[in-house]
Amino acid sequence: MLSTLTGPAILPILLLCASNIFMTLAWYGHLKFTSQPLWIVIFASWGIAFVEYCFAVPANRYGYGVYSAAELKTIQEVITLTVFAAFSVIYLKEALTWNHLIGFAFIAIGAGFIFKGPIGAGH
Repeated sequence: MLSTLTGPAILPILLLCASNIFMTLAWYGHLKFTSQPLWIVIFASWGIAFVEYCFAVPANRYGYGVYSAAELKTIQEVITLTVFAAFSVIYLKEALTWNHLIGFAFIAIGAGFIFKGPIGAGH
């Protein structure tokens, strides 16, 4: 099973998932700490973003042989929306409304147009 998860088509997606968890935390995690000075949350976010880059750069490096750059970016954006939606509900305690879900669905439909066939066949 480990070889399946580290395969050339799956590993970039897993790395992008990890990357997006850190990215979302860096960009939006400070919203619960509005009493902290802005410079402190900026430096904290930079530290978290460094970890995000440690996942994102290898994801794109390993994934580029399997996916086109446009496909990698599209995968990243869909993962970003998924992670952000979960983060909004779980961490920020915000509700996802029907208009959010419809908007996300339209973005997912648009993302589908990036792939010309089965995943990775768009080269």
